[in-house]
Amino acid sequence: MSSSAAPSPSSESDQPPVRYATTPPRPPGLAPKDTPITWAKDNVPAIIGALLLLAFVAWCAFEAFGPTPAADVARLPAQGALTLAVFAIAIWLWIFSSIGDTYVALGAAIVLVLTGMLSDSQLFSSLGEDTVWLLLAAFVIAAGVTATGLSTRAAVYIVTGATGVRQLVYLVTGVLVATAFAIPSTSGRAALALPIFVALAQALHDRKRLVLALSLLFPSVILLSAVASYLGAGAHIITSQILQTSGYDGFSFTTWLIYGLPLAVISSYACAELIMWLFLDKEGRSQKLDVSVEKLEEHTSMPLTGPLTVGQSRAALLTLAVVLLWCTESLHGLHPAVVALLGALLATSPGYGLVTMGKALKTVPWSMLLFMAATLTLGTALVESGAADWLAHRVLGPVSDAGAAAGVVFVVVVVVMSTAAHLIIQSRSARSAVLIPIVVSLAPGIGVDPMAAAFASTAAAGFCHTLTSSAKPVTLFSDVECIETYQPKDLLRLSAFLAPLMVGMVLFFSFVIWPLMGMPLFL
Repeated sequence: MSSSAAPSPSSESDQPPVRYATTPPRPPGLAPKDTPITWAKDNVPAIIGALLLLAFVAWCAFEAFGPTPAADVARLPAQGALTLAVFAIAIWLWIFSSIGDTYVALGAAIVLVLTGMLSDSQLFSSLGEDTVWLLLAAFVIAAGVTATGLSTRAAVYIVTGATGVRQLVYLVTGVLVATAFAIPSTSGRAALALPIFVALAQALHDRKRLVLALSLLFPSVILLSAVASYLGAGAHIITSQILQTSGYDGFSFTTWLIYGLPLAVISSYACAELIMWLFLDKEGRSQKLDVSVEKLEEHTSMPLTGPLTVGQSRAALLTLAVVLLWCTESLHGLHPAVVALLGALLATSPGYGLVTMGKALKTVPWSMLLFMAATLTLGTALVESGAADWLAHRVLGPVSDAGAAAGVVFVVVVVVMSTAAHLIIQSRSARSAVLIPIVVSLAPGIGVDPMAAAFASTAAAGFCHTLTSSAKPVTLFSDVECIETYQPKDLLRLSAFLAPLMVGMVLFFSFVIWPLMGMPLFL
């Protein structure tokens, strides 16, 4: 770096005078006459979005304060119009601005409080929701398990049993599905899985097509398998909370597991087969492999052989106990958040602990927890102000004109919209905050069970593979140091086949599998 510094304003007299050829300098901020003023192409979508936003806000104002509507058309309440306007602005900021999602969500919630749409107690109570405590404690437990190296060691031990490409892909898929119950976020699971991928990629450096396929497999399965667990994504908790706010039962850890795990397993392995079919030829799929623990250990600083350490043994027992208690809530009656808090205390206890409380709390994504609490508040405002019910009937109301097929058409539209929504709103939690109140409000009037429709929408939203910016795991694996992974064209190629496959699977589960398991689609 040069040691010279920029001259200060006080030193201007020491500089040589600036001479102008024929014209004096233009005032600051004005471009020269021969410099065309053009709009950057990147600003065009934001400008179009802003115009649509203004049109939507104007429409809401007209519906709330304009002429009296026909007898069969409900008027939008004034509180609902204001809530929709604030929510629409938040969506525009989520999509087009560089402002953090959490900042936008909290700002929107504060505006609703200041305008009287929400009470301050409603805002603050969202931070005390049992699900927030459940996630907080789960992150503390995950920090302890990760610190011992148990998860990495277990994954490597399973993967090294592969003798062929397909077997390796299947074993990796199984391991990634299992992590949905250990790490309560897709981002955390991606960070945990990255060292495993790096070790595999370096051990298989001479098989570039296989490394490409694995780089697509890791984030894809992490995203699709999240539906297996109630804690797999913040969107699941938001969905359940919105259902409860609307007067329905919502989902527990066990009920979500029952309905979500089969879809997670089938969709993950279907995706694995699709990736092999698209990115590996027949010879590449049938190749033999010899991936030993010793070979992987050369590419990681963590010991992968020898007996389990005391910390790893304790981590395994603690994880097993917590998951079993979550799944048997009906037998012992302990709330899942209380179970998680007990597990967190054990994981950080002075004698038995796996990690200190201070270190574990540093790993907690506080921004995500605040975002989830704020979006829960926004969802509550949409429901209680009547905005969600009005918008549902105005936007999706025409579906009811389909007669006997209205319910079927509604479910198909909801699943397709939820699958495509990641192209507009990158955050899965934000997508649920936008879609679920509308789905829950309209479903009963068309004869569709709100819980089934909400679950289908949330499951479909697990597809977010199209762009590198669509989800954090996709972003993380798109740029791995010293390893060549996928390009945007590879994601587009995968998405072209995976998107319709996911829509078909979610619809099949909605119409056939989940009703047989006890969650009927129609009332």
